[in-house]
Amino acid sequence: MKITALAGGVGAARFLSGFVEAFPEAELTIIVNTGDDFDWLGLRICPDIDTVIYTLAGIADPAAGWGIRGDTFHCLRMLETLGHDAWFRMGDRDLASSLERTSRLRRGERLADITRDLARAHGVKATVLPVTDDPVPTMVHTTEGTLAFQDYFVRRRHEPRVTGITSLNVENARPAPGVLEALQEASGIVICPSNPIISIGPILAVPGIREALRSRTSPAAAVSPIIAGEAVKGPAATMMADLGMEASSLGVARMYSGLVDVFVMDARDGPLAEREPPAGMVFRTAQTLMDTVQSRTRLAKQVVEIMSWRS
Repeated sequence: MKITALAGGVGAARFLSGFVEAFPEAELTIIVNTGDDFDWLGLRICPDIDTVIYTLAGIADPAAGWGIRGDTFHCLRMLETLGHDAWFRMGDRDLASSLERTSRLRRGERLADITRDLARAHGVKATVLPVTDDPVPTMVHTTEGTLAFQDYFVRRRHEPRVTGITSLNVENARPAPGVLEALQEASGIVICPSNPIISIGPILAVPGIREALRSRTSPAAAVSPIIAGEAVKGPAATMMADLGMEASSLGVARMYSGLVDVFVMDARDGPLAEREPPAGMVFRTAQTLMDTVQSRTRLAKQVVEIMSWRS
């Protein structure tokens, strides 16, 4: 089995940890959102990439879902002593990935190659790829002005009302080496339970990604990050409502129209599953809340089984 996943954020990382537990022999390629990437104190930070790697390596902080379990924050506290507004909470061990990444980027190496090596160094068997090597920062337009993504999401705790999203320079970006091949050669494709606007949206905005999904010959499924109108984690439902979308699993499904064959929503959204799906898509239900290791593994198995209807 050769699976390619589109991923961003904690929900995706948890789903993927269940997948590798359920299918340890599968060939898994993970295409990760880079719209969240930014420069902080001279370092290149790639939050979604690091969250996926740390989670699959079994070292992620289980409470936060990001960062490294048991990390210390001595460097951050010293920065505060020196007068810095250390609003981005990065631990001492977590800094190592960004130091290594930044050093190699300054030597002219590609983000895709660096990401592969970081994953391997942590013992991750899956191939982890940034969607693009090109900077495509997500900008969040709000009622309080336009904010860089991390300013909106972390510094402002996603409080301002969202009026629009822009991926800067995305029209000139190219998929990273191996990304299109992974979509074309997969025996199945999964869009993980991630925020469809700020995690999956920036991936789909890179030229060539939507086209590859539309022209694929393998089955594709998407898993809703929303249960009973609420996001499991993060501001997905609020952002959808702010942008005039239906803040529900059905609203997410409409965003993936033409890209997947089957859309998986939680069993608690059963009434929505009885409504008319977008053309070319069918609805299926499963237990999508991933609050234990067992539930993550169960969901991964269910998604693969659900996809098999089209194989």
